[in-house]
Amino acid sequence: MNKMENMEIKQLVVSMSLPIIISMVIQALYNIVDSIFVAKISSDALTAVSLCYPVQTIMIAIACGTAVGFNTLLARYLGEKKFDYANNTMMHGILLGFVNGLVFLVLGLLFSNVFLSLFTSDQNVIPLANTYIRICTMFSFSVFVQIIFERIMQATGNAIYNMVMQGAGAIINIILDPILIFGWFGLPEMGVAGAAIATVIGQFCAMLIGYVITKVKIKELDIHMHNFSFSIPILCKIYKVGVPAILMQSVLSFMTVFMNMILAPISAMAITVFSVYYKLQNFLNMAVLGITNALIPIVAYNNGANRKDRAIEAIQFSMILSIFIMAVGTIVFQLFPKQLLAMFSANDQMYGLGIPALKIISLSFVFAGISMVLCAAFQALNKANTSLVITLARQLVILIPLTYGLMKCFGIHVGWYAFVVTEFICTMYSLFEWRKMKR
Repeated sequence: MNKMENMEIKQLVVSMSLPIIISMVIQALYNIVDSIFVAKISSDALTAVSLCYPVQTIMIAIACGTAVGFNTLLARYLGEKKFDYANNTMMHGILLGFVNGLVFLVLGLLFSNVFLSLFTSDQNVIPLANTYIRICTMFSFSVFVQIIFERIMQATGNAIYNMVMQGAGAIINIILDPILIFGWFGLPEMGVAGAAIATVIGQFCAMLIGYVITKVKIKELDIHMHNFSFSIPILCKIYKVGVPAILMQSVLSFMTVFMNMILAPISAMAITVFSVYYKLQNFLNMAVLGITNALIPIVAYNNGANRKDRAIEAIQFSMILSIFIMAVGTIVFQLFPKQLLAMFSANDQMYGLGIPALKIISLSFVFAGISMVLCAAFQALNKANTSLVITLARQLVILIPLTYGLMKCFGIHVGWYAFVVTEFICTMYSLFEWRKMKR
């Protein structure tokens, strides 16, 4: 019997979420470790990596958005016991991973300088940032295909393997960071380029591990070209859910870009503080995303199997877990903002801007957690447009104008309250839509 349809729902959510949470938290850790090591080179190096962060989040947005559509379709076919369709869907997902990587290779080589010129003219920063972006985009196929393998494991109820794959990639990256950045063990000192190389090596190793695990351990599916028959309908079904999910994920990137544009006239340190906050907050986001990534195939599978009672129970239990995680995060940000910033070699200017920012924005965490779970539920139930509306409001439509207005009129510290107001409004709307859907 498939545990997606028969295991007690709380146990199923926890058993599938926990490995994903652990692996995603480790993944968030190596982004922070990159910044911690780079900060020891110079403040220019940290600023350079901070400016590259939106590009990385755009890549992850497209990778995860495509994977959401892929995951929903794959889980539905498995729930309906249509294994031929499931195998063909899997092969399409892997192909899309390589195609997306090729697109970003071209974009990174041709347009990285144009992108960076939007935010800075500092000739100490631009060459460092260019190097970092080009290395990461040149080998981006690894992260695209890796995320497809993650979703294969989730859709088949084998999320424990995610922890092995992502954890191994992250650990490799963390080990290589200081070796390549500072030139340990006789290797040349590579600086920012070393941080980028360590990242792509970790992603490539994770992709290879994902392939081996899927080939050997996932018995429901078979990676082989004889299972592939190019299908426009499959691509359309993937992107019917995937495009709204990509847009949802991408608004995070555009939000970061617009926030950088709002903060740039204040100071370069304000941009750095926001980047540091975002990477710290990613620990919590990754934990909740671990729950939502487990929730999507659970809900899609049980919806496909006509077990709507289990789907509803899974959504409600996931919301409780998310509230708990975000509440703990709020407490940590309220009590230890200085210690969190100190990890990034903070000076007095960073403390002055960063401590109020961490304390104020963290008040929005619980509201954000509720919205994230409900957005995932809407995606799994083929209501991706509802998720898109909520995410656009959370990250762009309400947040950016409100932040700009408050900072313009009342200063940077008051401007951070835009996060709290925006998340509260969007949570109320999310709950309203969920109540309608449940009925």
